[in-house]
Amino acid sequence: MSNLLLRAITGTIFVAMIILSIAYSVPATIIVFTLFFILGTVEYFKLFKENKIIQLRWGMPTAVAILIYGLLVADLFLKLDDKLIGAIIVPIVLLLMLTELWRKKSNPLVNLGIQLFGFLYLLIPFYLLLNMRISSDSSVYLLIGMFTLIWSNDTFAYLSGRILGKTKLFERISPKKTWEGTIGGIIITVGISYVIGMYDHSNGSLFWVISGLIVVPGAIFGDLLESLFKRSLNIKDSGTILPGHGGILDRFDAALFTIPFFYCWWVIYSYF
Repeated sequence: MSNLLLRAITGTIFVAMIILSIAYSVPATIIVFTLFFILGTVEYFKLFKENKIIQLRWGMPTAVAILIYGLLVADLFLKLDDKLIGAIIVPIVLLLMLTELWRKKSNPLVNLGIQLFGFLYLLIPFYLLLNMRISSDSSVYLLIGMFTLIWSNDTFAYLSGRILGKTKLFERISPKKTWEGTIGGIIITVGISYVIGMYDHSNGSLFWVISGLIVVPGAIFGDLLESLFKRSLNIKDSGTILPGHGGILDRFDAALFTIPFFYCWWVIYSYF
C-alpha cells in the first residue's frame, strides 16, 4: 500500500472518529477524546525514555496525568464540588514532585519541568474541549467548526505551499513551510469560517470569521512548537500508532495549541 493511500485511510478514520463522536453525544465525545488523551500522554512521556539529559520513568507521570484528567472530567460531567477536586489535585501534583528526592538523578529540575509541562500541554486543551462540549448548547457546531478550521488551514497551507511556496516561513524548525502556503491557508480558512457562520445561527459569521483569524496562527504555532520538540529530541514522529501520520501528538499538534485560544475567544464572545 502506498504511503499516500495509507495516510488517506488513516486520516479519514481519524477525522470520522472526531466528527461522529462530537455529533453523536456527550458520552461518545468523552470516550473518544479520553482515548486520545491517554494515548497522547503515554506517547509524550515515552518521548524521553532514551534521552541522556531528561531521565523520566514514563509510567508514574502518565498515571498521575490520567488520574487528574479523570477527576476533572468527573467534575464536568457529574457536577462535583470544584473546591474538593482542587483539594485532591494539588497535593497529588506536589507529591509527584517530591519523588525526585529519591530518584537521585542528575537533572531533577529538568525532569520536573518536563513532567509539569506535559500536564499543561495535554490536560488543558482536552479539558477545555470537553468543557465546551458539556456546557454549551451549540457545542456540536463549536467543536466541529473549530476542527474544520484547523484541518482546513493544514490542508490548504500545504497545497498552497506546494503550488506557490518559495519563501521559507521558519526554516530552522520546519524547512517545508513557506509564507505563500501560510497566506493561502489563512485566506481559504477565513473564507470557510464565514461559510460556517452562515449555518451556525447560534454564533454567526462575525464569531466564526474572528475564530478563523484566531485558529490559523494557533494551528501554525502549535505545529511549529511540536516540530521544535521533535527536532530537539532528534526524532521524526512522536509515535507510530497512526500509520502514515506518526503519533497522536503529530495529529493533535495544531489543536493542542489552538483549543485554549478558541475557548477563551468563545468565553469572551458569550458575554456580548
